[in-house]
Formats: sequence, structure tokens, C-alpha cells
Amino acid sequence: MAELSYVLATIKTDCELALSESDLRSASPDTDRLIELYRDLEFKSWLDELLSPGLFADSPAQPAPSQVSDLSVVTITDQAVFDSWLSRLEAAPLFAFDTETTSLNYMQAEIVGLSFAIEPGEAAYVPLAHLNPGLEGQLDRDRILDQMKPLLESDAVKKVGQHLKYDANVLANHGITLRGIAHDTMLQSYIIDAAGSRHDMGSLALKYLGQRVISFEEVAGKGAKQVSFDHVDIEQAAAYAAEDADVTLRLHETLMPKLEVETALNDVYQRLELPLVPVLSKIERNGALVSIDKLRAQSHEIAIRLAELESQACELAGQPFNLASPKQLGEILFEKLELPVIKKTPKGAPSTAEEVLVELANDYELPAVLIEHRGLAKLKSTYTDKLPEMVDTRTGRVHTSYHQAVTATGRLSSSDPNLQNIPIRTQEGRRIRQAFIAPEGRKIVAADYSQIELRIMAHLSSDAGLLHAFANELDVHSATAAEVFDVSLDEVTTDQRRKAKAINFGLIYGMSAFGLAKQIGVARGEAQEYIDRYFARYPGVADYMDATRSIAHEQGYVETLLGRRLYLPEINARNKQRQLAAERTAINAPMQGTAADIIKLAMIDVDAWLTETALDAKMIMQVHDELVFEVADEACETLCNNVTERMANVIELQVPLLTEVGVGANWDEAH
Repeated sequence: MAELSYVLATIKTDCELALSESDLRSASPDTDRLIELYRDLEFKSWLDELLSPGLFADSPAQPAPSQVSDLSVVTITDQAVFDSWLSRLEAAPLFAFDTETTSLNYMQAEIVGLSFAIEPGEAAYVPLAHLNPGLEGQLDRDRILDQMKPLLESDAVKKVGQHLKYDANVLANHGITLRGIAHDTMLQSYIIDAAGSRHDMGSLALKYLGQRVISFEEVAGKGAKQVSFDHVDIEQAAAYAAEDADVTLRLHETLMPKLEVETALNDVYQRLELPLVPVLSKIERNGALVSIDKLRAQSHEIAIRLAELESQACELAGQPFNLASPKQLGEILFEKLELPVIKKTPKGAPSTAEEVLVELANDYELPAVLIEHRGLAKLKSTYTDKLPEMVDTRTGRVHTSYHQAVTATGRLSSSDPNLQNIPIRTQEGRRIRQAFIAPEGRKIVAADYSQIELRIMAHLSSDAGLLHAFANELDVHSATAAEVFDVSLDEVTTDQRRKAKAINFGLIYGMSAFGLAKQIGVARGEAQEYIDRYFARYPGVADYMDATRSIAHEQGYVETLLGRRLYLPEINARNKQRQLAAERTAINAPMQGTAADIIKLAMIDVDAWLTETALDAKMIMQVHDELVFEVADEACETLCNNVTERMANVIELQVPLLTEVGVGANWDEAH
């Protein structure tokens, strides 16, 4: 073996090659072919480098061949030129539009300039509020916005943009309601392939146009030296802003044909995502009123409890240590206390991750203390400390940002603050929700779809047992318990219902027998028996899951009931674990995605009704399967009745959609 290895490792130098040494000398790259290759393979970083000027020592410092280097940029500082462009915009069947502002915080941002593009290759920038000393000739912002207002508020004049919800919010700061949102390139890309790439303009320009766009950092600087856009030189600002409008228009012309050939995807885009933009903008600007006093009082109480838990943990460990240090924690748990090692990090050290502590907490006190400490510390830093700082000084409310183009399933996410992750099952989480309050004379109303994913499973699988349970308004978890444990509905115990609930939700998330066993505290064999019995009693569910796996393997994606496509790049991976994970996603994604589509339909429908009736109520939050409203006391009953009916009838399924509505002085009371 040693001799064979030596032969195998020896380079043969006596081979006849159809190449000479000169053929192998480094030469100038074929940039066009590299760009095409990198775009096909989605090598974003390499493509970005390749399109950067002067990348190669022997190359001139100029844009790569496939970049648009002939963009005509018009910087408008003359009223007559602006009037001419305004006439062109009014007559255009569609124009690309972008705002440049002072801040990413949509509630605080003010317009610095506007950019437009009607035809590819020509774009205009109107500087309105640059602060560079010595500048002359900027047009008056208020006057220009007054002239633009009829155009921007017209439904008849169609606009395309990249993430137009932000622009709509900024325009609202200047008294303009953006209408006529015909297209949004961020949403077009998201619908075409939600998980295939990022959906920011830079990524999309590289992927679809082979173009590197000017980055914000290139004109505004980086880090501590970064300036707001009103301090950017007008010439640089014009190049940056005009390119944004031009690229947006060209992206639309590239992406829209891809959507139009896919009828179902185009329907999701036109029916759901685009109409949702103004609805989300309205919700964001409505904001939610919070009690700063309640949050600060809770933060103080959590601080006291954290100190107690830290003292308790050190006492259990037999020495003081830093609870936030994985290294010190690992030494305490696995070296000093000799607790069993459940899992290791990639570097081979015993893991102190949450899932490890949860398992250890079943038998040991210290991990349980650490879990409580971590949970409270996160609540304190994320919510009770941070929310008071995020209250807008002008409105007295917190204004989250909802993101349409983030999750693969179509669910909305939120940030600054993230309203999706406030716990509902813990006492501390409920107390945070108590700080979301209604003003005097008003109430908070929470309308929540009940067990929507299980109902969607019943519809998709057409399983007779599930359809019967929901049609007859049975407690589905008790019904499942009766089937799985072979008892009558009246004989189902609390523990059996708990296990059945874990089975119901676990299976739609692709949980294995091992995972179910851990969750309900039984042996793996017993858990497998429960699963086998479940599928025997609900054969339609088993058939649906088998069919879904087969479809996923065959076409590489699954779809929601409304046609949203969810790609599964690892469904045919050679690595079996990755393939199984993709199969679990394939089973759950249509349910989770359909639930996301349904809540979006409900938001659009309820918002239209609120606008039409001018009821003294407003939508202030969307959290998972729940819509939250703030309503005048006298309009509360009307709102509850109509929202319940509209949410239940927004789509027709084989089983009824049940909406549970609660009312209270705060968000917690409304549950």
C-alpha cells in the first residue's frame, strides 16, 4: 500500500499534452464570458468583484463590458426642465420612481431628492434638500412636491419601484399618499424565487442584469464617517439616484415577462403581494401605543429576578461564574458537575446550546435555572429595555417594519421592533403584551385564526376523519386522542389530549418518532406506535404526505393553495439528512404558506372594508395568524362582527375557518 500510494502521489511528467507552456501563461480574462458564467452560477461576490472598475492590473479602470455605461443622467435644477419631465411622466404608461432620504427610519425620514426613469438608458434626479455649503440652484422642495402630488396620488398613472412601501411611508411624511403602485421589483423577484437569492437592488442587478450598481457606501461613506444623503455631493447623488431608477425599470422589464408566463405566480403577485403594500404601509404608520411606565416597571422587576437567578446558579455551581460565557458554563456543567454531554460544537467542545440545556433540565436543577435566566435576559434586552427607546416622539407609538420578501413561505416578518417573537405562553411575555394599550375611549381587538394549519391540512389531504372533526366543531386534539388511544371522546384525559396535540402539530412539521418521543416524554417505540396509529386512523394525511414528497422530488418545489411556489434546492441532495430535512419542509411549507396567503387576503379585505365604511378603527399589528386593531368603544361590536365574518370567508375550504376575537384594554386582555 505504501508503494502504491507513492506511485499515486507522483506527478507523471512523460504525458503527451496538446498544450504548450505558452498556452498556459496567464492572459487577460474574457470578462464577458466570466460575467455570463458567474451570473448563471450566482457567484455574487465574484461577479461583484469582476464588475468593479480596475480589478485587474492590466485592465483600464472602467466598467466591465456588460455594464450599462451609457446611462444619460439628467440633474434637474431648472424649473422649466422639471416641468418638461413632469409632462413626460404624466403621459408615460409607466415610470420608475425612487426617493432619496435623510434616514432609513421611515417615520423620521425626509425627502432629499427624487429620481425617475421612463425609458432604459435615461434617468433624472431632482435634488431638493442637499446641505452642501455653497450650493445654488436647488429647486424648492415644497413647491416640487406640490407639483408632484397629483401625479403621485393618481391611480391612473402607473409607477414601478424597488421596495415602494418605504417610499410610500416617506411621502406620507410630506402629506402625499402614494397611489398607482403598478409593480415592485423586489416583490417580483421574491415571487419568482423566494429563497433563491436576496431581493435588494444590488443583488438583483448582478443576477439579472449582470451589472454592479453604485453602493450607498460609495457615495455616503462607511461606519462612523458615513453621512446622511443630504450631505452627499449633488453630482455623486445624481449618479447614484438616477442609476437606481434606471436599474429598477430594467429589472421590471426583465422580471415581469418571467412572471407573466407563470399564471399562478403572477396571480399571487397581483392578488396578494402588490395590494398588500399600501395596507402594510398604513399599519406601520398607525403604530401601536405602548405604556413606557409599565415596560420600565417590568424591566426593573426582571433585573431583580435575574440577579436572584444568577446567585442561585452560582450557588448550584459551587462557585461564581459568568452565565453568559459558554466556555465557563461548559467547564461548570461538564467538567466540575460531570453532567452528560448531549451534543458537541463543530470544534469538539460540549455544547451549551438551548436545546442541550432543555434536555438536561429534565434531570438537573442548574440547567433549568440557566434557561429561565436566558429567557428573561432576552426579554429584557429585546423588549422591556428597548421598546421605550423606540417610541416615536411625535406619535407616542412604536412603528414596526413589516417585510414581505424575507421568509421562504410567504409569512411576514417584522423588525424594529420585532413583534412576532413576543412570547404569549409565559407570564413575562403576557406582561409585555399588557404594555400594548388602547387610548382612553378605545379598545384593543385581537382576531386570531384558530388552528389554521390543521384546517389547511384537512383541506389539502381531504382526510375524512379530519374533515368530520372540523365540520362538526369537535376539539380536534381530543378527536385525535380518541382515535390514537382508542377511547371514546368523553374518556379522553388531559394527558392524552396533550400528547395528541403534540402529534397533530408535530406531524405537519415533519417531526420524527425520536422528536415526538422527546417532546411528550415517552420511549421512541411508543412514539412510533402513536404515529403509526395516527396514520392508520387518518389515511388521507399519510397519502397527502407521500404525494407531496413525490411531487417535491419530481419538480423541485411545492405550492400553496393559491399558487405560491416554494423551492426545495436540497430535495434530491446526496446527503440523506439534507434530503430528509427538505422533505419535512415540503410537507409543512404548503400549509404554512397557505396560512400566510390567507392572512394576507384577510388584511387586504378588512382594510378595504375599513376604508369604505370609515369606521373609527384601525389595524395596528399583524402577528402570525392574528390581526390586532384599535377601535373606538362605540364601534367595537361592529368591528368584531365584521372582522370575524370577513376573516372566516376570505377563502373557501372544505372545512370552516374559525376566527376567535377578543377585546380588552390591552393586547393581553384581548386574548
